Amino acid sequence: MLLLSCPIDVHLNKVFKALGFVKFSSTLKGWYMPKSKELLQQLITATSAIAIVNVDRLKLNNVALSKKIAGSTKAAQQRLISEDNVKQLENFLQTLLLKGYSASTIRTYKSEFVTFLQTLKDVPADCLTTQRVKDYLQYCYTTVRLTENTLHSRMNALKFYYEQVLHREKFFWEIPRPKKRLLLPKVISEEKIIKYLFAVENIKHRTILLIAYSAGLRVSEVVRLKIADIDSDRMQIFIRSGKGKKDRIVPLSKMILVLLRAYYKLYMPSNWLFEGQEAGMPYSIRSAQIIFRTACEALKLPRNIGFHSLRHSYATHLLEQGTDVKYIQSLLGHNDIKTTLRYLHVSNKDLGKIESPLDKIARRLQQISDK
Repeated sequence: MLLLSCPIDVHLNKVFKALGFVKFSSTLKGWYMPKSKELLQQLITATSAIAIVNVDRLKLNNVALSKKIAGSTKAAQQRLISEDNVKQLENFLQTLLLKGYSASTIRTYKSEFVTFLQTLKDVPADCLTTQRVKDYLQYCYTTVRLTENTLHSRMNALKFYYEQVLHREKFFWEIPRPKKRLLLPKVISEEKIIKYLFAVENIKHRTILLIAYSAGLRVSEVVRLKIADIDSDRMQIFIRSGKGKKDRIVPLSKMILVLLRAYYKLYMPSNWLFEGQEAGMPYSIRSAQIIFRTACEALKLPRNIGFHSLRHSYATHLLEQGTDVKYIQSLLGHNDIKTTLRYLHVSNKDLGKIESPLDKIARRLQQISDK
């Protein structure tokens, strides 16, 4: 038998159930299937639009399977990619898998690279010069009108292909990158968090939102918390395999500990701290986001504010309390201090002390009139 290791996803669950030969094990807390090349190929084909099946650790014909993975992509099936470039796609995916990139990064890189190969048509991707790649990126920016962030993602995918797959040294050094916009984090005030988040009636929903705010957690980190990750003796929360596959430790709020104990007595989770509707499965990211959206309606916040705003609010409020930015960087798990320094732009710690010259003039005029 084969055990399928994958994040919890509603769409994947539907595909597994539809296949019939993929079953769920409560004991193993995962999906499993018979060890068969034919059935594995059916799985790869059925999930090609939403997932990549990593077969590197299987004792099967990995070379043949990697070709099937690339061949089963939607673009290749529609013959929008030339035969030569299908081979490049296979090598691209295999290198990503061997280097241990996360599933989300693989999905993004794969999507951007497939779009690139579709544009090339019969032109071999491995024969392009630096100037040809520049021309393509200019086309993406001026004609396709990609945003700066999307263009950066496409450049990262192409950089990986030319430098990591084809081993062309410094290939992208000659290609300038578009300047990214400085987008300020969207922050929720402390007053609104106290007034509304504490008032959420469902204790499970309230705990999910408040533990995210109390420790600056991403939504993916909240739903992947296990009971064993809560250390009440040392008052710490262990975050395993966060963004960039990094573990970190964050403080456990005393108020959250009280709330967690009340929640535990009511729900009695067995492994995952927040279990989903299916036994043994963690709460879904989408469900957590819906909880936050419902809370936002009560907060009367703009619809463009997402679950991640709880993390932004945590960092900003810490900064306003006088916490050193280096500690905040460590708590958030940022590699670059520049990422953390964004919160200086939205903090009221020093901004509130600055008086507008107009207010100063108005005060002087009032003093004159009083005399």
